Amino acid sequence: VQLQASGGGLVQPGGSLRLSCQTSGFTLAYYSMFWFRQAPGREREEVACISSKDGSADYVDSVKGRFTMSRDDAKNTVYLQMNSLKREDTAVYFCATDLLHRDCSVVPTGGDYWGQGTQVTVSS
Repeated sequence: VQLQASGGGLVQPGGSLRLSCQTSGFTLAYYSMFWFRQAPGREREEVACISSKDGSADYVDSVKGRFTMSRDDAKNTVYLQMNSLKREDTAVYFCATDLLHRDCSVVPTGGDYWGQGTQVTVSS
């Protein structure tokens, strides 16, 4: 099982980035997927989740209306489109799954499957 996150970078406030999480070693269509982030000195935070049942996504309040999570099961990839970025979005972003659930009812823990993280820096 591998999760490879990419797409991070340096962007000005108000800008956009699209993160990708390429998966392998399992059938993505069977499982929900999550994006988390961790800023320096702060705890890891769940950002978004997408269900494999119906493709619906849930978001933390701070990103609602700005971020959109999607999935392409044929490409074994999930995405996080981030618009109207703010300085407080600066963090390392991780994709994750527990390979157990199809919905977003259970959040992956440290013992589950995580990508290596991609740095997003929002700064002028």
